[in-house]
Amino acid sequence: MSVLAIGWEPELRGLLTVVIGFVILMGSVYGILATNMGGRLAFLVAFAALAGWMMTMGLVWWIYGIGLRGPDPSWQPVAGATVLQDSESLKAAGVLVTLPEIPDDATFSEEALLVEEQFVEEGYVILDPAAPAFGQAAASASVFFEESGAFPAGGYEVTNIYDIGGDRGPLIKAGDLPGLTDESLDFVAFWHEDHFVVVEARPYVPVREEPGRAPVSPEIDEERQAQYVYMVRDLGARRQPAVVLTIGGAAVFGAFCYLLHRRERILDANLSDSKAVATA
Repeated sequence: MSVLAIGWEPELRGLLTVVIGFVILMGSVYGILATNMGGRLAFLVAFAALAGWMMTMGLVWWIYGIGLRGPDPSWQPVAGATVLQDSESLKAAGVLVTLPEIPDDATFSEEALLVEEQFVEEGYVILDPAAPAFGQAAASASVFFEESGAFPAGGYEVTNIYDIGGDRGPLIKAGDLPGLTDESLDFVAFWHEDHFVVVEARPYVPVREEPGRAPVSPEIDEERQAQYVYMVRDLGARRQPAVVLTIGGAAVFGAFCYLLHRRERILDANLSDSKAVATA
């Protein structure tokens, strides 16, 4: 018992757990079948049952996106145009087609408002700060802001997030099918357009912290320009392992079922052959 209690090596303990579970669960089933069918036929039946179970489990994981999962969807930087430090860079990076006319005496806050109007005019949607998509994009953008040195951690505020693209198709809309009066159905929408967001952030005014006093509420620095992070949506591959398991399990299950069927036909042919001579 002391040999099996391998607490000092978690990897080896996990490996032994899998091996013991495999031997006890599947090995015991094979042992019971082998006593009634023989070793070779029991192997075919047990392995076909295992492959069928893997196919079924993979199908359930595939439908609900659970179990063995691949990488989840995430926001990834656009290569070469991730952190844009001024409004002119938005046109150079292809984010905006044209730039708004900005007066020479405009403040950075007024410039940010003009840029916001231009985003809306070119089809971008401003996300609601209370929406989950706003928080996800802001969290991803904060990594690029801080890694590039544009802003220190906690030294800025995400003021706007502009969203464009991401449509899916084909969609079954209300009226396409008899009795369908609700919103469009998207369970056959396998094709996706590219999905982009532009995260706008403004720096805070540096404040001096004094011991024994409550921290001062941060304020946006009107003397410094807004900066932007340009990101594209990576849809990930959450269901890819389940798809591989389902298709692989189905192929193995079909192959072993064919072998069992072929063996049964050969056995029936031999038993029905009147010329077959039984030998002791």
